[in-house]
Amino acid sequence: MPEIEILERHRVFGGELAFVRHDSAAVAGPMTFSIFVPDGEGPFPVLYWLSGLTCSANNFTEKAGAYRRASQRGLIVVAPDTSPRGAAVPDDPAADLGQGAGFYVDATQAPWKAHFQMETYVTHDLIAAVEANFPADPGRRGLSGHSMGGHGALTLALNHAHLYRSVSAFAPIACAMRSPWGIKALTAYLGADHTAWERYSAATLIAAGTVKAFDDILIDQGRADPYIASHLVPEQLEHAAATSGQTLSLRYHDGFDHSYYFVQSFIDDHIDFHADRLAQLKDHVAHVAA
Repeated sequence: MPEIEILERHRVFGGELAFVRHDSAAVAGPMTFSIFVPDGEGPFPVLYWLSGLTCSANNFTEKAGAYRRASQRGLIVVAPDTSPRGAAVPDDPAADLGQGAGFYVDATQAPWKAHFQMETYVTHDLIAAVEANFPADPGRRGLSGHSMGGHGALTLALNHAHLYRSVSAFAPIACAMRSPWGIKALTAYLGADHTAWERYSAATLIAAGTVKAFDDILIDQGRADPYIASHLVPEQLEHAAATSGQTLSLRYHDGFDHSYYFVQSFIDDHIDFHADRLAQLKDHVAHVAA
């Protein structure tokens, strides 16, 4: 059983929030995450949330306002850190590379390769730690995120559709191969060969049409987001979905920016989106068993 250390516990709405530290083989060091567990016996479906550039496990936990609805819907919510941390972990002075900017990829280039294996961390080590120590249903996982984390949610769900049953995003980096943030990170972590970038570019994956595991993908985007044209390019997702036939619910919102004020305004919709789909899986299993 993967061992964990509980750093803090807090009663919140109808459940408990914990901050957790554990060792990860993928990143060759410790990682932290927050986890909200609703009251009851479980097992509960789990929504994994991936945060954006410069964030830690705390940003979503403290700012998104997700736990009232998660409590009502009987949903565990997990928010990991965005990268490995520490003096031994390589970093960069810029905010869009290094610590706090793991981009949810498995790095192949020095000096990042030894620690920045964030795809493997999220899809293996994090899941193992959660499911070994909390009342999580391994057959009912959803994935969501914001900005860089929206990119991570989309690409990891599409590349690991056997692990996740629902996926959504807020203001995601839609096509990392065409975003200045993405180009910088993918070059540093993966090298100059663009074929290695394709599996980490959401619009590219959707356009390929090789995976249609999701009945719908929910995305919310603020029209007042200062990064919408330069870094996020949501129209790339619309074009890719139209090309491949993937159902995509992309909602634009006038006046909303890129902040967690935007996230907290629509987080209940995303909690419901995932809870509804993960509940259907339980109902389907119960029907088959009967």
